[in-house]
Amino acid sequence: MQSNWLFHALVTTLLWGVWGAFAGLPAQHGFPDTLIYVVWALTMIPPALIVLARSGWRIERDRRSVVLGLTVGLLGAGGQMLLFRAVQSGPAYLIFPIVSLSPAITIALSFGLLGERTGKLGVAGIVLALCALPLFDLQLGQGGEGLGLWFVLALIVLAAWGLQAYFIKLANVGSSAESIFFYMTVGALACVPVALAMTDFSQPINWGWQGPGLAAITQVLNAVGALTLVYAFRYGKAMVVSPLVNAGAPLLTAVLSMTLSGATPGGTKLAGVALALLAALLLALQPETPAKSAQGEVA
Repeated sequence: MQSNWLFHALVTTLLWGVWGAFAGLPAQHGFPDTLIYVVWALTMIPPALIVLARSGWRIERDRRSVVLGLTVGLLGAGGQMLLFRAVQSGPAYLIFPIVSLSPAITIALSFGLLGERTGKLGVAGIVLALCALPLFDLQLGQGGEGLGLWFVLALIVLAAWGLQAYFIKLANVGSSAESIFFYMTVGALACVPVALAMTDFSQPINWGWQGPGLAAITQVLNAVGALTLVYAFRYGKAMVVSPLVNAGAPLLTAVLSMTLSGATPGGTKLAGVALALLAALLLALQPETPAKSAQGEVA
């Protein structure tokens, strides 16, 4: 199981890292974030169909599978919708460091409710990853911002994405990864009308290749990464997979962005890169140990 979870976690890290480096290009070319969400939801469909076809079109339809699967999808999609609203009303340089701490929620729930445990290397990696995550987006020396709606929304997104990772792990007990991803896709598509309603169509929108076309290319990486993340949670511990992916992907994004732009990173970003690199190494090296959960699950 060690190689299975690590392989899928590293694939997710690679895909999300590359996606993060180029995800902002469509918006820079005049394609709104809300419509980028719509494109992302649509790009979830092909990988969902592919894995369902490979599994013989078997979808768990029992109440537990449906509820947990849709919960995973709606937590992820709903968090994205709220993030749009938060960024519209508050400072991104404070919002993203707050949201980046979502693995702390996953770790706490996995430790307390799933009985997951890890060794000394894993603990050290988790702590370093949590310390590294806010540093990627933290910008010191900015003007003071009063706490308002944006702060509440950022906390809700933090909780939603932390809970989403926990429920992915929980859903993998009794449901196939293919079914989970199918319901994630349904949840993402269910929020498309909300994204369209949030879009200001009175503003100029780039409907050319650099708009929806570029968004589709980048968001495919996001969608496939979400699929491999489900498999990573299936074979590995949520308290290890979540910080590894959430620290590793921004690390790769930062390295790619700095390489492409030739910019010199600030001290906080350099510190984040160093801590994330060390955290990813420790989490990858930590041998797997059985998890003692109330269900008797071995993760």
